[in-house]
Amino acid sequence: MDMTYWLIALSSAAIMIAVGLAGIPLLRRLNARQEVREEGPQSHRRKSGTPTMGGVLMMAALAISLVLYRVDAVDIYWLLFLVFGYALLGLLDDGIKAVYKRNLGLTARQKMLGQLLLAGVFCYGLSTVEHMTTVLHVPYSNLVWDLGAAYYALAMVVIVGTSNAVNLTDGLDGLAAGTVAVAMAAYTWIARMQGMMDVALVSTILLGICLGFLVFNYHPAKVFMGDTGSLALGAGLAGMALWTHTELLLIVIGGVFVAEALSVILQVTSYKTRGKRIFRMSPLHHHFELGGWGEVRVIHTFWLAAILCACVGVWLY
Repeated sequence: MDMTYWLIALSSAAIMIAVGLAGIPLLRRLNARQEVREEGPQSHRRKSGTPTMGGVLMMAALAISLVLYRVDAVDIYWLLFLVFGYALLGLLDDGIKAVYKRNLGLTARQKMLGQLLLAGVFCYGLSTVEHMTTVLHVPYSNLVWDLGAAYYALAMVVIVGTSNAVNLTDGLDGLAAGTVAVAMAAYTWIARMQGMMDVALVSTILLGICLGFLVFNYHPAKVFMGDTGSLALGAGLAGMALWTHTELLLIVIGGVFVAEALSVILQVTSYKTRGKRIFRMSPLHHHFELGGWGEVRVIHTFWLAAILCACVGVWLY
Protein backbone atom coordinates (compact mmCIF):
# COMPACT_ATOMS: atom_id res chain seq x y z
CA MET A 1 0.00 0.00 0.00
CA ASP A 2 1.24 3.53 -0.71
CA MET A 3 1.48 6.24 1.93
CA THR A 4 -2.02 7.60 1.25
CA TYR A 5 -3.64 4.31 2.18
CA TRP A 6 -1.48 3.93 5.28
CA LEU A 7 -2.58 7.40 6.39
CA ILE A 8 -6.22 6.44 5.85
CA ALA A 9 -5.69 3.26 7.86
CA LEU A 10 -3.97 5.17 10.69
CA SER A 11 -6.64 7.87 10.80
CA SER A 12 -9.38 5.20 10.88
CA ALA A 13 -7.50 3.53 13.74
CA ALA A 14 -7.41 6.88 15.57
CA ILE A 15 -11.17 7.25 15.09
CA MET A 16 -11.67 3.73 16.46
CA ILE A 17 -9.54 4.55 19.51
CA ALA A 18 -11.53 7.73 20.17
CA VAL A 19 -14.83 5.87 19.81
CA GLY A 20 -13.52 3.10 22.07
CA LEU A 21 -12.44 5.50 24.81
CA ALA A 22 -15.92 7.01 24.83
CA GLY A 23 -17.91 3.85 24.19
CA ILE A 24 -16.39 1.16 26.42
CA PRO A 25 -17.45 2.90 29.66
CA LEU A 26 -20.95 3.13 28.17
CA LEU A 27 -20.95 -0.62 27.46
CA ARG A 28 -20.02 -1.19 31.11
CA ARG A 29 -22.87 1.01 32.29
CA LEU A 30 -25.27 -0.85 30.01
CA ASN A 31 -24.00 -4.07 31.64
CA ALA A 32 -23.16 -5.56 28.23
CA ARG A 33 -20.82 -8.17 29.65
CA GLN A 34 -19.41 -11.41 28.29
CA GLU A 35 -20.70 -14.73 29.63
CA VAL A 36 -18.01 -17.39 29.19
CA ARG A 37 -18.97 -20.86 27.93
CA GLU A 38 -18.98 -23.52 30.62
CA GLU A 39 -17.42 -26.02 28.20
CA GLY A 40 -14.61 -23.64 27.23
CA PRO A 41 -11.06 -23.66 28.64
CA GLN A 42 -10.93 -23.11 32.40
CA SER A 43 -8.41 -20.28 31.93
CA HIS A 44 -11.12 -18.24 30.18
CA ARG A 45 -13.34 -18.07 33.26
CA ARG A 46 -11.52 -14.92 34.40
CA LYS A 47 -12.76 -13.16 31.26
CA SER A 48 -16.37 -13.38 32.40
CA GLY A 49 -17.77 -9.90 32.89
CA THR A 50 -15.56 -8.22 30.29
CA PRO A 51 -17.62 -5.74 28.19
CA THR A 52 -18.74 -7.17 24.86
CA MET A 53 -20.64 -5.80 21.83
CA GLY A 54 -17.50 -3.88 20.87
CA GLY A 55 -18.60 -4.45 17.29
CA VAL A 56 -21.08 -1.62 17.82
CA LEU A 57 -18.13 0.71 18.41
CA MET A 58 -16.39 -0.68 15.31
CA MET A 59 -19.45 0.01 13.17
CA ALA A 60 -19.72 3.51 14.62
CA ALA A 61 -16.07 4.14 13.70
CA LEU A 62 -16.75 2.74 10.23
CA ALA A 63 -19.71 5.08 9.73
CA ILE A 64 -17.68 8.11 10.88
CA SER A 65 -14.78 7.16 8.58
CA LEU A 66 -17.11 6.68 5.60
CA VAL A 67 -18.51 10.17 6.12
CA LEU A 68 -15.05 11.65 6.69
CA TYR A 69 -13.69 10.22 3.44
CA ARG A 70 -16.93 10.84 1.56
CA VAL A 71 -17.42 7.25 0.52
CA ASP A 72 -20.68 7.57 -1.37
CA ALA A 73 -20.06 5.50 -4.49
CA VAL A 74 -23.26 3.72 -5.50
CA ASP A 75 -21.35 0.63 -6.60
CA ILE A 76 -20.34 -0.24 -3.02
CA TYR A 77 -23.67 0.41 -1.33
CA TRP A 78 -24.42 -3.29 -1.53
CA LEU A 79 -21.10 -4.11 0.12
CA LEU A 80 -21.88 -1.72 2.96
CA PHE A 81 -25.39 -3.18 3.21
CA LEU A 82 -23.80 -6.58 3.77
CA VAL A 83 -21.43 -5.32 6.48
CA PHE A 84 -23.99 -3.31 8.42
CA GLY A 85 -26.71 -5.93 7.88
CA TYR A 86 -24.59 -8.67 9.43
CA ALA A 87 -23.59 -6.27 12.21
CA LEU A 88 -27.28 -5.75 13.00
CA LEU A 89 -27.86 -9.51 13.08
CA GLY A 90 -24.88 -9.88 15.42
CA LEU A 91 -26.16 -7.05 17.59
CA LEU A 92 -29.46 -8.88 18.01
CA ASP A 93 -27.56 -12.01 19.04
CA ASP A 94 -25.30 -10.10 21.45
CA GLY A 95 -28.25 -8.18 22.86
CA ILE A 96 -30.11 -11.37 23.77
CA LYS A 97 -26.99 -12.68 25.52
CA ALA A 98 -26.60 -9.44 27.47
CA VAL A 99 -30.25 -9.15 28.50
CA TYR A 100 -30.66 -12.77 29.56
CA LYS A 101 -27.11 -13.16 30.97
CA ARG A 102 -26.29 -16.26 28.98
CA ASN A 103 -23.66 -17.34 26.46
CA LEU A 104 -26.16 -18.29 23.75
CA GLY A 105 -28.25 -15.65 21.98
CA LEU A 106 -30.14 -16.45 18.80
CA THR A 107 -30.62 -20.13 18.05
CA ALA A 108 -28.43 -21.62 15.33
CA ARG A 109 -31.45 -21.84 13.04
CA GLN A 110 -32.45 -18.21 13.62
CA LYS A 111 -28.92 -16.97 13.00
CA MET A 112 -28.56 -19.06 9.85
CA LEU A 113 -31.88 -17.84 8.45
CA GLY A 114 -30.84 -14.24 9.08
CA GLN A 115 -27.49 -14.78 7.39
CA LEU A 116 -29.06 -16.47 4.37
CA LEU A 117 -31.65 -13.70 4.03
CA LEU A 118 -29.02 -10.95 4.07
CA ALA A 119 -26.77 -12.89 1.68
CA GLY A 120 -29.74 -13.45 -0.62
CA VAL A 121 -30.57 -9.75 -0.75
CA PHE A 122 -26.92 -8.97 -1.47
CA CYS A 123 -26.85 -11.49 -4.32
CA TYR A 124 -30.07 -10.02 -5.68
CA GLY A 125 -28.34 -6.65 -5.77
CA LEU A 126 -25.33 -8.10 -7.55
CA SER A 127 -27.55 -9.75 -10.14
CA THR A 128 -30.27 -7.22 -10.91
CA VAL A 129 -28.68 -3.88 -10.01
CA GLU A 130 -24.95 -4.29 -10.51
CA HIS A 131 -25.25 -6.90 -13.29
CA MET A 132 -22.06 -8.55 -12.10
CA THR A 133 -20.54 -11.35 -14.12
CA THR A 134 -21.04 -14.92 -12.92
CA VAL A 135 -17.58 -16.06 -13.99
CA LEU A 136 -15.40 -17.90 -11.49
CA HIS A 137 -11.65 -17.33 -11.83
CA VAL A 138 -9.14 -20.04 -10.90
CA PRO A 139 -6.13 -18.48 -9.12
CA TYR A 140 -2.70 -18.55 -10.79
CA SER A 141 -4.18 -19.58 -14.12
CA ASN A 142 -6.19 -18.27 -17.05
CA LEU A 143 -9.02 -20.70 -16.34
CA VAL A 144 -12.50 -19.22 -16.00
CA TRP A 145 -15.82 -20.91 -15.52
CA ASP A 146 -19.17 -19.23 -16.07
CA LEU A 147 -21.47 -20.74 -13.44
CA GLY A 148 -24.57 -18.87 -14.50
CA ALA A 149 -27.27 -18.77 -11.83
CA ALA A 150 -25.32 -21.28 -9.73
CA TYR A 151 -22.80 -18.52 -9.04
CA TYR A 152 -25.23 -16.86 -6.64
CA ALA A 153 -25.63 -20.07 -4.66
CA LEU A 154 -21.83 -20.14 -4.37
CA ALA A 155 -21.84 -16.48 -3.36
CA MET A 156 -24.24 -17.19 -0.51
CA VAL A 157 -22.04 -20.07 0.68
CA VAL A 158 -19.00 -17.77 0.60
CA ILE A 159 -20.77 -15.06 2.62
CA VAL A 160 -22.32 -17.32 5.25
CA GLY A 161 -19.21 -19.49 5.51
CA THR A 162 -16.77 -16.60 5.89
CA SER A 163 -18.87 -14.73 8.43
CA ASN A 164 -19.20 -17.85 10.59
CA ALA A 165 -15.51 -18.71 10.19
CA VAL A 166 -14.46 -15.27 11.46
CA ASN A 167 -16.98 -15.65 14.26
CA LEU A 168 -15.37 -18.96 15.29
CA THR A 169 -11.92 -17.34 15.17
CA ASP A 170 -13.03 -14.68 17.64
CA GLY A 171 -12.22 -16.79 20.70
CA LEU A 172 -8.97 -15.26 21.98
CA ASP A 173 -8.03 -11.67 22.77
CA GLY A 174 -7.17 -9.90 19.53
CA LEU A 175 -7.14 -13.05 17.40
CA ALA A 176 -9.98 -12.14 15.03
CA ALA A 177 -9.13 -8.43 14.85
CA GLY A 178 -5.51 -9.15 13.95
CA THR A 179 -6.19 -11.82 11.35
CA VAL A 180 -8.97 -9.79 9.71
CA ALA A 181 -6.64 -6.75 9.56
CA VAL A 182 -4.11 -8.84 7.61
CA ALA A 183 -6.76 -10.10 5.19
CA MET A 184 -8.08 -6.55 4.70
CA ALA A 185 -4.56 -5.38 3.80
CA ALA A 186 -4.45 -8.07 1.11
CA TYR A 187 -7.81 -6.99 -0.29
CA THR A 188 -6.79 -3.36 -0.31
CA TRP A 189 -3.93 -4.33 -2.62
CA ILE A 190 -6.10 -6.57 -4.82
CA ALA A 191 -8.84 -3.95 -5.17
CA ARG A 192 -6.29 -1.31 -6.13
CA MET A 193 -4.78 -3.63 -8.73
CA GLN A 194 -8.26 -3.96 -10.26
CA GLY A 195 -8.86 -0.22 -10.17
CA MET A 196 -11.65 -0.60 -7.60
CA MET A 197 -10.58 2.39 -5.52
CA ASP A 198 -13.81 2.63 -3.51
CA VAL A 199 -13.56 -1.02 -2.48
CA ALA A 200 -9.90 -0.47 -1.61
CA LEU A 201 -10.88 2.53 0.51
CA VAL A 202 -13.49 0.56 2.48
CA SER A 203 -11.00 -2.28 3.00
CA THR A 204 -8.36 0.19 4.21
CA ILE A 205 -10.81 1.77 6.64
CA LEU A 206 -11.74 -1.66 8.05
CA LEU A 207 -8.03 -2.47 8.33
CA GLY A 208 -7.52 0.68 10.39
CA ILE A 209 -10.54 -0.01 12.56
CA CYS A 210 -9.26 -3.52 13.35
CA LEU A 211 -5.87 -2.08 14.31
CA GLY A 212 -7.50 0.57 16.49
CA PHE A 213 -9.72 -2.03 18.13
CA LEU A 214 -6.64 -4.04 19.08
CA VAL A 215 -5.69 -1.22 21.47
CA PHE A 216 -8.60 -2.41 23.62
CA ASN A 217 -8.91 -6.02 22.48
CA TYR A 218 -5.31 -7.23 22.76
CA HIS A 219 -4.56 -9.51 25.71
CA PRO A 220 -5.76 -8.89 28.35
CA ALA A 221 -8.83 -7.61 26.50
CA LYS A 222 -10.79 -4.67 27.85
CA VAL A 223 -13.63 -5.33 25.41
CA PHE A 224 -14.73 -8.07 23.00
CA MET A 225 -16.17 -7.39 19.54
CA GLY A 226 -18.96 -9.97 19.95
CA ASP A 227 -20.99 -11.30 17.06
CA THR A 228 -21.74 -7.70 16.08
CA GLY A 229 -18.14 -7.28 15.00
CA SER A 230 -17.11 -10.76 13.90
CA LEU A 231 -20.13 -11.42 11.66
CA ALA A 232 -19.81 -7.98 10.05
CA LEU A 233 -16.08 -8.33 9.40
CA GLY A 234 -16.51 -11.81 7.95
CA ALA A 235 -19.32 -10.63 5.68
CA GLY A 236 -17.16 -7.69 4.60
CA LEU A 237 -14.30 -10.00 3.62
CA ALA A 238 -16.68 -12.24 1.66
CA GLY A 239 -18.21 -9.23 -0.07
CA MET A 240 -14.80 -8.00 -1.17
CA ALA A 241 -13.88 -11.44 -2.48
CA LEU A 242 -17.07 -11.52 -4.53
CA TRP A 243 -16.67 -7.94 -5.73
CA THR A 244 -13.11 -8.60 -6.93
CA HIS A 245 -13.97 -12.11 -8.20
CA THR A 246 -11.36 -13.74 -5.97
CA GLU A 247 -13.75 -16.18 -4.31
CA LEU A 248 -11.35 -19.12 -4.54
CA LEU A 249 -8.40 -16.97 -3.52
CA LEU A 250 -10.22 -16.11 -0.29
CA ILE A 251 -9.61 -19.71 0.80
CA VAL A 252 -5.87 -18.93 0.75
CA ILE A 253 -5.96 -15.35 2.06
CA GLY A 254 -8.33 -16.42 4.84
CA GLY A 255 -6.48 -19.66 5.53
CA VAL A 256 -6.64 -19.17 9.29
CA PHE A 257 -10.42 -18.80 9.16
CA VAL A 258 -10.69 -21.89 6.97
CA ALA A 259 -8.60 -23.90 9.45
CA GLU A 260 -10.72 -22.73 12.39
CA ALA A 261 -13.97 -23.65 10.66
CA LEU A 262 -12.66 -27.00 9.41
CA SER A 263 -11.49 -27.93 12.91
CA VAL A 264 -15.05 -27.53 14.19
CA ILE A 265 -16.57 -29.45 11.28
CA LEU A 266 -14.07 -32.31 11.63
CA GLN A 267 -14.44 -32.43 15.41
CA VAL A 268 -18.23 -32.61 15.32
CA THR A 269 -18.28 -35.13 12.45
CA SER A 270 -15.70 -37.38 14.09
CA TYR A 271 -17.45 -37.33 17.46
CA LYS A 272 -20.87 -38.05 16.00
CA THR A 273 -19.71 -40.83 13.68
CA ARG A 274 -16.88 -42.44 15.66
CA GLY A 275 -17.40 -41.17 19.19
CA LYS A 276 -13.84 -39.80 19.14
CA ARG A 277 -12.39 -36.30 19.11
CA ILE A 278 -9.64 -35.29 16.70
CA PHE A 279 -8.63 -32.16 18.60
CA ARG A 280 -8.36 -31.52 22.32
CA MET A 281 -11.00 -28.84 21.79
CA SER A 282 -12.30 -26.89 18.81
CA PRO A 283 -12.04 -24.32 17.30
CA LEU A 284 -8.38 -24.92 16.55
CA HIS A 285 -6.96 -22.17 18.79
CA HIS A 286 -8.33 -23.98 21.86
CA HIS A 287 -6.51 -27.16 20.79
CA PHE A 288 -3.18 -25.37 21.15
CA GLU A 289 -4.22 -23.73 24.42
CA LEU A 290 -5.01 -27.10 25.97
CA GLY A 291 -1.71 -28.38 24.60
CA GLY A 292 0.13 -25.99 26.91
CA TRP A 293 0.54 -22.93 24.71
CA GLY A 294 -0.09 -19.59 26.38
CA GLU A 295 -2.85 -17.42 24.93
CA VAL A 296 -0.43 -14.79 23.62
CA ARG A 297 1.68 -17.46 21.91
CA VAL A 298 -1.37 -18.85 20.14
CA ILE A 299 -2.44 -15.37 19.05
CA HIS A 300 0.96 -14.41 17.68
CA THR A 301 1.37 -17.75 15.88
CA PHE A 302 -2.01 -17.41 14.21
CA TRP A 303 -1.23 -13.81 13.23
CA LEU A 304 1.99 -14.99 11.58
CA ALA A 305 0.04 -17.74 9.80
CA ALA A 306 -2.45 -15.11 8.59
CA ILE A 307 0.40 -12.96 7.22
CA LEU A 308 1.86 -15.97 5.40
CA CYS A 309 -1.55 -16.88 3.93
CA ALA A 310 -2.13 -13.28 2.78
CA CYS A 311 1.31 -13.10 1.14
CA VAL A 312 0.74 -16.38 -0.68
CA GLY A 313 -2.69 -15.20 -1.77
CA VAL A 314 -1.33 -11.93 -3.15
CA TRP A 315 1.46 -13.81 -4.91
CA LEU A 316 -1.05 -16.20 -6.50
CA TYR A 317 -3.12 -13.23 -7.61
